[in-house]
Amino acid sequence: MVIEGHLMNGMNIVGDLFGEGKMFLPQVVKSARVMKKAVAYLLPFIEEAKTDDSSNSAGKILMATVKGDVHDIGKNIVGVVLACNNFEIIDLGVMVPPEKIIKTAIEENVDIIGLSGLITPSLDEMVFLAKELKRLDIKIPLLIGGATTSKAHTAVKIFSEINSPVVHVNDASRAVGVASNLINKETKDEYWKKIHGDYTVFREKFLSKKSQKRYIDYKTAKQNSFKIDFNEFKPIKPNNLGIEIIEEIPLDELVPYIDWSPFFNTWGLHGKYPDIFDYEMTGKQAKELFDDAQIMLKKILKNKSLKAKAIYGLFPANSIEDDIELYKDEKRDKVIARFITLRQQLQKREGEPNLSISDFIAPKDSNIKDYMGCFCVSTGFGSDELSKEYEDKIDDYGSIMVKALADRLAEAFAEYLHREIRINKWGYAKHEKLDNIELIKESYKGIRPAPGYPACPDHLEKTTIWELLDVEKTIGVKLTENKAMWPASSISGYYFGNEKSKYFGLGNINEDQLKDYSKRRNISLEKARKWLSPNLN
Repeated sequence: MVIEGHLMNGMNIVGDLFGEGKMFLPQVVKSARVMKKAVAYLLPFIEEAKTDDSSNSAGKILMATVKGDVHDIGKNIVGVVLACNNFEIIDLGVMVPPEKIIKTAIEENVDIIGLSGLITPSLDEMVFLAKELKRLDIKIPLLIGGATTSKAHTAVKIFSEINSPVVHVNDASRAVGVASNLINKETKDEYWKKIHGDYTVFREKFLSKKSQKRYIDYKTAKQNSFKIDFNEFKPIKPNNLGIEIIEEIPLDELVPYIDWSPFFNTWGLHGKYPDIFDYEMTGKQAKELFDDAQIMLKKILKNKSLKAKAIYGLFPANSIEDDIELYKDEKRDKVIARFITLRQQLQKREGEPNLSISDFIAPKDSNIKDYMGCFCVSTGFGSDELSKEYEDKIDDYGSIMVKALADRLAEAFAEYLHREIRINKWGYAKHEKLDNIELIKESYKGIRPAPGYPACPDHLEKTTIWELLDVEKTIGVKLTENKAMWPASSISGYYFGNEKSKYFGLGNINEDQLKDYSKRRNISLEKARKWLSPNLN
């Protein structure tokens, strides 16, 4: 009676207030912590508490981060929110293969399957699982979430491949309402009819809009490349060529480089730091969350709970059309790596180029010596273990906080190292004097795009970086089969030093570039299509 009555009634109020926007994620997760600890204390004294609790469950939901993906902060937050609203959660963790998800869903007789993923290859894993559910005639609704997911992808790629409801949930506050409507016997048919109609219209509009965009052939796109006068913007030779390993760096050196705005986004509080503290609706909660983060951060620094490692390399380089060659030394007669880049094919206005990151490196036939770098940083060593300690103490708030801070420290490390590269190691911006606000605004010269992100969405490029720098052997950061990095709080990418280099989005490409890419990478067209599917017309 204590669990069903007082505790669950309290959590129901928390859930209602959250749904109404009167409570926020940090408060919900803290409330859940109190609830779980109370239940854990009471259960030994109430023999049938577990049976009673499950019989009054709002529904059973299986949650998993799909195969090849290691990111779970968002999934964990949604799981806590759903549990607060009396849903029974079966969390299979990360890197879960589709056969295990389906097998568990059947054995546990779940009402909903929730899929999460951060990297773009996870999108294909979700599509595959939807197809498998359809093939096996399993009609369990799907909830789709994660940073790279979208209503567009769900409607266009997943919706047509499944014979049961599928809904994209981009915010934890929506998860409860969606799940309730999908399970409730009185509302589910009408709700799915509404969702089906909405997604059908959305899909048709999206495909129609997409068909209206004009693309040019790959040959023409290459001819319309971004032309840099490398005699005017002459490449600067790095002070230190070669590979350098950073076995460990004190975390307190990274703290000044933290960009706190994404930290608040993780917790569903949207706004720029420190302005968010002055927001009428969320300011007080944001400040409390920030104060809690500072307490946790001090503990991490004091106990050295997380370890930061990095490796980077600076190399002689030149481009050959859309490939970038890296050389062993200044003789430039031995190629040690080749990056395969992609080029925009959307038809541009007169005078606008079709960009590729290879445009930022001097062509080999120009006889101009250019340079390029690549790197991997991680602050995730120890993160899983520390997070697990909090989980074992029935403290989801602390567990999620650890991972959120580890992610922020990883981004800070990438910022710190890039600054070191620009000013000292490469030295092309040795007089740079930028504060953290200017660094966050990317006011520096040069760029550090990452494989898997808009300018270079091909995750296979990580494999080239890993082989070139011997990343796994030297600092222990691994790649999963879908090229997610482990530990999760890790970042990898390239260094371009030319002041004309800039960030951009590749957009979609046509079949002609896909075929050319598969030949250059020496992989089958089928494999190329798999890895680049989110960017294919």
